[in-house]
Amino acid sequence: MTQSKNPPRVSLVGAGPGSKDLITIRGLKVLQNADAVLYDALAAKDLLDEIAKDVPKIYVGKRCGKHFAKQEEINQLLVECAFNYGHAIRLKGGDPFVFGRALEEVSYVESFGIPVEVIPGVSSAIAVPSGQGIPLTQRGVASSFWVMTGTKRDGGFSEDLKLAAQSSATMVILMGVRKFVDIAQEIRKYRGGLTPIALVQNGTLKNEACIIGTLSSAEILFESVDVSMPGIIVVGNVVSEHPSFFEDEIQRVLHSAI
Repeated sequence: MTQSKNPPRVSLVGAGPGSKDLITIRGLKVLQNADAVLYDALAAKDLLDEIAKDVPKIYVGKRCGKHFAKQEEINQLLVECAFNYGHAIRLKGGDPFVFGRALEEVSYVESFGIPVEVIPGVSSAIAVPSGQGIPLTQRGVASSFWVMTGTKRDGGFSEDLKLAAQSSATMVILMGVRKFVDIAQEIRKYRGGLTPIALVQNGTLKNEACIIGTLSSAEILFESVDVSMPGIIVVGNVVSEHPSFFEDEIQRVLHSAI
């Protein structure tokens, strides 16, 4: 490795839920002082315009089903960039510590004696439902919420999904678009078919899309879903607070009766 004139260091920066302007002020300032940037598929590409043109920008993917680089390769690249350029930034969608495998990157980089700073980001798990007018908690309706992944490494459901389904908590499920119907069917074992469910894709972006319905209508809802796009599933009575929930459900019921 060629040693940079700048001391090696790494920052993990949360890019926020999607829209460029939802990165934190601190995160943006750190990004603008980068010597090299490794960015993933969920980070707003517009943020790259905030970085000097001569700064290396390396795409490392990490979208479900389209991993451009393996996690081990990303870890190694971070170390190489820190030694070669100085301040290496890992730009990650949402918050680095929410299903971002950030701890693996921190541990690996620090094993080389390189200092690491983590800049928190606005998590899509909270921001995306909020942007659609869906509160995750509501007095008298839901006093807590669970955030979980839709699929474990072995392809099965997390035990937390089953436990959350048996509670009254709002369920927020990440990385579950492809298993939307299976997830709804699993939750339906513990909650009534009329329990509201929402799927928000491309949250906070101009092409944001949201489908609203109930667990019993999951199969119909899924017909309009683009599985190539990332999305967040929200399950619970709070989803009925979405401005179009009742209107959409009435139209769906009328359509099915024809």
